[in-house]
Amino acid sequence: MADSTSTRRAADAASAELGDVTADHRLSSKKFALHFAEMVVAMAVGMVVLHPLWMFVLDAAGAATLMHNPYTGALIMATNMTVAMSAWMRFRGHRWRPIVEMGAAMYVPFLVLFVPLGLELIDSRALMLWGHLLMLPAMAIAMLLRPRAYANC
Repeated sequence: MADSTSTRRAADAASAELGDVTADHRLSSKKFALHFAEMVVAMAVGMVVLHPLWMFVLDAAGAATLMHNPYTGALIMATNMTVAMSAWMRFRGHRWRPIVEMGAAMYVPFLVLFVPLGLELIDSRALMLWGHLLMLPAMAIAMLLRPRAYANC
């Protein structure tokens, strides 16, 4: 009996060393979903707080029209969300690589949609709507690449 217990402990230790999920360190879908929701809230805070700052700076520089251009406006919006979400992720203890991956999830939907916008297949309202909606699955994909980083916090 003692031999099987020590064998099991050795297997658990080896499993933990390899990064496998053990009974003590199960991934939590609730924590995963909560972390997702926290990042969405951080994105919204970024949009609300940083938008007026951009307007002030661009207006002072005589470049307020950049905010109304669909391309630069979308990139500014993605930046606002990325800055706030990155700060929140860093506060939560994430390393830089997942933060950069999540930041890419903010920009990639817009960058992809710039093609149909440029071809006049969609308008600027569709760009903003679909850009924001597609961020959610892009974020989920980034999170699923590193489930332990998001479900064990």
